Amino acid sequence: DEATEENWTQDRVVRMADSAKKEAERLGGAKKKDSHEEVNAALDNVTRMDVDDSDTQRSATTPAVAAKDEITELDLESLAFQEGAHTMTNTQCHLPDQSWRAMKKGYEEVHVPATRSVPDPNEQLVPISTLPPWTQNAFAGMTTLNRVQSKMYHSALLTGDNLLLCAPTGAGKTNVAMLAMLNIIGRYRRDPGRDSNPEKGDMDKEIEREGFKIVYVAPMKALVQEVVKNFRARLAHYQIEVRELSGDSSLSRQQIRDTQILVTTPEKWDIVTRQGEGRAYTQLVKLVIIDEIHLLHDDRGPVLETIVSRTLRQIESSHEPIRLVGLSATLPNYKDVAAFLRVPDRGCFFFDHSYRPVPLQQQYIGITEQNAFKRFQLMNEICYDKCCIQRRNSNPLLIFVHSRAECGKTAKALRDLALEREELGLFVREGGATHEILAEELPGVKNGDLRDVLQYGFAIHHAGMGRTDRELVEDLFADRHIAVLVCTATLAWGVNLPAHAVIIKGTQIYNPTKGKWCELSPLDVLQMLGRAGRPQYDTEGEGLIMTNHSKLQYYLSLTNQQLPIESQLIKCLADHLNAEVVLNSIQSLEEGVDWLRYSFLQVRMSLHPTLYGISEALAKEDPELIQRRRDLIHTAATRLETSNLVRYDRRSGSLQSTPLGRVASHFYISHASMALYSRHLRPNMSDIELLRLFS
Repeated sequence: DEATEENWTQDRVVRMADSAKKEAERLGGAKKKDSHEEVNAALDNVTRMDVDDSDTQRSATTPAVAAKDEITELDLESLAFQEGAHTMTNTQCHLPDQSWRAMKKGYEEVHVPATRSVPDPNEQLVPISTLPPWTQNAFAGMTTLNRVQSKMYHSALLTGDNLLLCAPTGAGKTNVAMLAMLNIIGRYRRDPGRDSNPEKGDMDKEIEREGFKIVYVAPMKALVQEVVKNFRARLAHYQIEVRELSGDSSLSRQQIRDTQILVTTPEKWDIVTRQGEGRAYTQLVKLVIIDEIHLLHDDRGPVLETIVSRTLRQIESSHEPIRLVGLSATLPNYKDVAAFLRVPDRGCFFFDHSYRPVPLQQQYIGITEQNAFKRFQLMNEICYDKCCIQRRNSNPLLIFVHSRAECGKTAKALRDLALEREELGLFVREGGATHEILAEELPGVKNGDLRDVLQYGFAIHHAGMGRTDRELVEDLFADRHIAVLVCTATLAWGVNLPAHAVIIKGTQIYNPTKGKWCELSPLDVLQMLGRAGRPQYDTEGEGLIMTNHSKLQYYLSLTNQQLPIESQLIKCLADHLNAEVVLNSIQSLEEGVDWLRYSFLQVRMSLHPTLYGISEALAKEDPELIQRRRDLIHTAATRLETSNLVRYDRRSGSLQSTPLGRVASHFYISHASMALYSRHLRPNMSDIELLRLFS
């Protein structure tokens, strides 16, 4: 214990000295002195200063012109985008023609018309019958590819180029992924000159399954399960094994060996590729498909950056080609993502909202009311008014809220308003077939909130309800017996229940890890809006977002392709550097500098240096930003050394992992947490002390 305390004290003295040294440089003391004199002068002269302005911090840590070999320790916190996925670097949002705004009591309303496509008269859809005969079973039940798939057919199936597809939700990105998979499967057919006869069932002998693996990275577990179910059914004819690899399911080595397509989450694949034992089968990977790659802008974006960087470096070191395919929502800076994925121009495809299967009319409500109770009341009244407009046209609608309790509260508030205004007939007609069906189902309902509102044509749906209640609600809504369904985001991700109109009631959700209310993930917002519009019934869908007035421009930018995505890697650079050091793929400062060359951070820093705290003078002097990358790696390595996760020799630049560093990498623990545990863990701690430490 005494030794630990002594180490901690020494570390603290070193950190104080480093801090004082930086402060002395910032205050622009006299010429450089001997390091001991500099520290002493700083300690004598520096008074504590609270600097809140991030721009001041950036200029303090980023000298306009640095000497070539001089390494500067940076303030990573001030360089990181604190708002994460809600970082908005565009200053204006240009809306389409015929958009309009209206100020009303307590809120502002913005309407954006649906973008309608004008198909090219020469555009031809690719019939499934013209595909190579052996691939047609994967598209059973389809007659043609859609517009997006037809334009990408040649690149996806007949070439091995890296691809980037940017298209709106529902544009058929999954089938493009299928075409890319069939390209790989086709390479491992034993006799590619001969087309198999499906009736003979000779696919088992025809495909060499031991020679390849395909990795499909999906952002959420719910999506992983949906993808596994879809691909497993469609590839059953080829005896291709598709399995889920996520936090919920661990596969044995034998199962992984027998699996050709692994569907996984970014974090799980990061863990697998971090560990040496995973290398045996990662060497067999021939295709990596990353779904929703616009997550680069999210707090989870750095994981995607490291996965891609690791794959690109593996290609260079092993000289074995691995195809990268990125699937994304529509982005303004998609060319930056293409550069990051090493996609050639011919492999980059961008489709705007006019390619959406059902055009989407968008409405935005920016609430200006400050009083919490009045704001809640106002949001319910707006919801009710919008419900009435839809019900007069007999349209079903989904209302997304962000907690289970809120589901019941909103449904009851809408029911009460309908009773108060004597408009229940809009939601369920008394004496009609729907009224009788709802009355019959009511006794079997277990959830109290659902029982209270079901007979009035309203329903709720969330993960806390019993399976029978959830399935009942899904069936009744699909059969159009329920007029208004109030639900949580789980419905958007899990069950495919589209409606004519979708209302997102509020955009704040409680985040227990941060202990505060945070904005919804952009991915969730786009997924919810994707549920608006039913291809078999509607010529147009309607999506409405209710949010705080201050966030109005953000959501207008997000849903109108005007929100550039930025790299979030700086925020957790030290943790990902540690993983590479443990893997032995980085053993020195210069190797770390080279590693950053493969990142999305490098792409964005090169294009917009000032946004990442780099002066224009420095960017001109060092266009490849080698010095800035060196400063970033040095700063991250210094932090890891302070936390005892690496050994960092500043003179030679060598980096070596420690036992603590290996534990942090394998168990996905941050360097800050590891430092805390190593400082406070003692062999004789009680259970309550352990719980207090780990909470």
